[in-house]
Amino acid sequence: MAQRRDYYEVLGVERDAAEGDIKRAFREQARQHHPDINPGNAGAEERFKELNEAYAVLSDPKARSRYDRYGFAGVGGPDRGEPQSGFGAVVDAVDEILSDIWRRRRQRKRGRDLRYTLEVSFEEAAFGCDKTIRIPDPRGAQARGEAERAAKAVASGSSASREPERSYRVAIPPGTKQGAVKIIRGEGEPGTGGGQPGDLCVIVRVSEHSVFRREGYDVWCDVPVSFAQAALGAVVEVPTLDGKVRMRVPEGTQSGRVFRLRDRGIPRSASRGAARGDQMVRVVVETPTGLTERQRALLEEFARESGNEVAHPQQRSFLDKLRALFED
Repeated sequence: MAQRRDYYEVLGVERDAAEGDIKRAFREQARQHHPDINPGNAGAEERFKELNEAYAVLSDPKARSRYDRYGFAGVGGPDRGEPQSGFGAVVDAVDEILSDIWRRRRQRKRGRDLRYTLEVSFEEAAFGCDKTIRIPDPRGAQARGEAERAAKAVASGSSASREPERSYRVAIPPGTKQGAVKIIRGEGEPGTGGGQPGDLCVIVRVSEHSVFRREGYDVWCDVPVSFAQAALGAVVEVPTLDGKVRMRVPEGTQSGRVFRLRDRGIPRSASRGAARGDQMVRVVVETPTGLTERQRALLEEFARESGNEVAHPQQRSFLDKLRALFED
């Protein structure tokens, strides 16, 4: 059997401590070691029982007097009975402690998540990058209303906020899509009543590109060619994410035809050497404008020579369909 400790030592008070000091010491320690605060902790449960026993004696003036004169033999013996008023004080104090615990639990609330919109370029989203963001520190705010301002995007290095700031490094992996969310756990608004803090949610916004557009892991772009280039064939320069490449446009290419450049698209994973999508190049044949007299004469001659017999695949297909429609 464990040796019983002196009741004054258990509560951490002097032997001449006033009644208020004894009560205050019990409440502080009982709140700390209460089983509801320490679920499954056998040591805390034993400590709480020890505190109850000590307070039951020292809160009862008669029991305390007997304890001061005779020690443990003066209380709780077979002819002494239990210090009833002392146990009543324990019950009252524990009820107050439980009420305080439940009140705190009701007040405990997880902090709200904060949101930051991080804008990256088309190329940064395609190949990945590291970005440093800065947000107002909600832990340094004076009120929840001020803390919520951290939910607004603040451009790195251009913040006009006077609040304390925090910096974070955000890794954008290759192939990141519009609207992707990076979550930084526990860096949102602080919780209340001991509740957990919220998270910082970084939402990726990919800037529109002047030339490229994305469809899945493929990159699309339109490349204008002249009427002569489309008709006679040519080699044209095509922009890609890796720089310019030369692409052959075959003779007789029609406007809207799509060519595929293999492995010139978006990386499919962050792994080095991972497969990539393709680049789809749509040829747009430009109709010449502002013709000179000589150019007009040549085109008119071409039109006379062409007539309806020269092969114009799209036009001939349309006329064939139209003829079949009326014949039916």
